[in-house]
Amino acid sequence: MDSSRSPPRTLGGGGGGEEVGIECGKWVELPEDVMASILKRVGAIGILTNVERVCKTWRNICKEPSMWRSIDMRNLGDIWDMDYDMVKICRHAVDRSSGALLHINIEYFGTDDLLLYIADRSTQLKSLRLVFCQNISDEGLIAAASKIPLLEELDLSYCSFSKVALEKVGHCCPLLRSFKLNTTGYRYPCIECDEEALAVAESMPGLRHLQMFGNKLTNDGLQAILDACLYLESLDLRRCFNVILEGQMGRRCSERIKDLRQPNDSTDDYPFDSRFPHILWSDEEDYPCRFSDIDFMSDDDNYEFSFGSNFTEVYDEEDGWLF
Repeated sequence: MDSSRSPPRTLGGGGGGEEVGIECGKWVELPEDVMASILKRVGAIGILTNVERVCKTWRNICKEPSMWRSIDMRNLGDIWDMDYDMVKICRHAVDRSSGALLHINIEYFGTDDLLLYIADRSTQLKSLRLVFCQNISDEGLIAAASKIPLLEELDLSYCSFSKVALEKVGHCCPLLRSFKLNTTGYRYPCIECDEEALAVAESMPGLRHLQMFGNKLTNDGLQAILDACLYLESLDLRRCFNVILEGQMGRRCSERIKDLRQPNDSTDDYPFDSRFPHILWSDEEDYPCRFSDIDFMSDDDNYEFSFGSNFTEVYDEEDGWLF
């Protein structure tokens, strides 16, 4: 063997450069479209913090706007323990899309500024998922919604928005077909609130799919939804214990809705922790009609997104951006 030849590069994890036994030379021989399909599965965080640094071929693939039509910022919620800035990564991913972004998922770290940054640069957006984003206000959501009128799918699970904000979103996004508004389901006390259900009924008539896991709506709110959303095909009411699907209401739901999940149906396929919080309330009046503030969370070359990095010293000669 020629000792002057460099050994084949290997794909390592994180910043440690440890080898995992995969020769990059074999990977770069794959057709670019196949390689792009594989790299997309890594996700935005993995691509920008690790994958695109492996070799020039991968970096060129990762810079293509087609790689960023869908951005998934899924994480475990431990954002304060991460070695990089999620907001900075997300902004850079959006920039990479060059206006072609269609789907984005933000978890735990969403803010008004970030949401508006996305909306300003993604007018073709069709799917927006904001989960556990308590730092996004009514005003921030409304401002962003006004810039993405082609939105078809919206998930606002475990966030906190008013009836007015939800109505504004519905009016700004007339093509909305799927809406998720999930929260923690409390069996006791049985506080009733139809505000969110009425917002859906008054502003989202084109819905085909609606999930309101753990909501405090009553039969009145459900009646309003059924009267207004005539195209509804699937309805998830699990843990909505103020809804009584008996008699006429039960028959109407069964006849109208193809895929109906009832309050006591199994939660095995629910993606979040569905266990009941052990909470004792001294006064029902203290519990707001909107979402509770109780903790519901379950038991390019040479650039860095690290909190500890000196961003002013990092420059990409190709992209020309400077942190």
